[in-house]
Amino acid sequence: MRRVASRWYQWIIFLLICSVMKVKAEVLPNKVAKTLVQDAFSKGAVCLDGSPAAYHYDKGYGDGVNNWVVWLEGGGWCKRVEDCGRRFNYSNGFSNHMDSKSFYGLLSNSKTSNPEFYNWHRIMIRYCDGSSYTGDVELVDKATNQHYRGARIFQAIMEELLAKGMKNAKNAILSGCSAGGLGTMFHCDRFRSLLPSTVRVKCLSDGAYFLLDNDFKRAKILESTYRGVVNLHNSAKMLPPSCTSRMNPTSCFFPQHIQQDIKTPLFILNSAYDSWQIVDTVIPFADRQDFAENCKKNLSKCSPDQQKMLQGFGAEFLSALPKSYSPSQRGMYINSCLMHCQTDHDWSWNSNSDLLNNKTIAKVFGDWFFERDPSREMVKQQDLPQICSPPS
Repeated sequence: MRRVASRWYQWIIFLLICSVMKVKAEVLPNKVAKTLVQDAFSKGAVCLDGSPAAYHYDKGYGDGVNNWVVWLEGGGWCKRVEDCGRRFNYSNGFSNHMDSKSFYGLLSNSKTSNPEFYNWHRIMIRYCDGSSYTGDVELVDKATNQHYRGARIFQAIMEELLAKGMKNAKNAILSGCSAGGLGTMFHCDRFRSLLPSTVRVKCLSDGAYFLLDNDFKRAKILESTYRGVVNLHNSAKMLPPSCTSRMNPTSCFFPQHIQQDIKTPLFILNSAYDSWQIVDTVIPFADRQDFAENCKKNLSKCSPDQQKMLQGFGAEFLSALPKSYSPSQRGMYINSCLMHCQTDHDWSWNSNSDLLNNKTIAKVFGDWFFERDPSREMVKQQDLPQICSPPS
């Protein structure tokens, strides 16, 4: 009996070892350590509270060793001194609160989840300035010790990455989500200018096509936010002069106005039913809890008024997209998921949760980036939004 039990024990151990080896073979998401910007104080590359800015860098290897993906983290904006001060208690204002990060989606090191870019140099720049990386104020607020230096953060980290080998890149992508996706648009041409003309450089803006629509109340929410950001952070000089020469800087914060001024190839990834915009600018404040707990989780529970608002926003969103352009200059993946960012999750980046023409986001973007698909454009419209959830 002891021999039989011993053999069973050995067999169980063997199976456990095989299971562990299989997990390793599939590549688990790696925790990437935080890197503080060198000489951050002398360069002015500091967070709102004055702490050094930070990023996470996972080195490329193999045939990806000369290719780079830089991803800008998002996290809203602060338009008033008191708004920015509240961020001191969190990672979006104070780098001491930043921990190691697991990379998913476009930054994943898994060939299964991220087949095109898994072995590229992959960098996440942490968001701690509240201005979509546009702030550039020299003086420090003496009363609050607040620093408005988002643009200097971007510049300092670019200098470090160039020194680490990005200057020798063959392919490079600037991407980001939400406020980081907006920063991607603002800095896209600037990023292009840092690299030789022989390098293939393109940008991917995710969940950042914030809408200035025809509804006065909705428009006023974002206009007020952006006006405050521009004034507090001195953001105007970071916006394309070709835009600010024809309209005020606040209007140039809206992608539908600025996208035509971006000369570098740009890919727009967004849901026509962007959940952040719908919750924060479409649904009346008094109805937001009901929407979040019911309609957003189960569309059959949406009231007729809610369904009408959703469909109206989706139609308005599609009408604000670029109308005529060269596919080599603009690519799009506009799906109907009731969600926000899609580059930072494996299940949304490369899964069957919401396909366009039976292609994942990763496939469509890869084809567009490497110019493998002659059409290089995907747009999807549905009468109603749909829930896109992580696969169980």
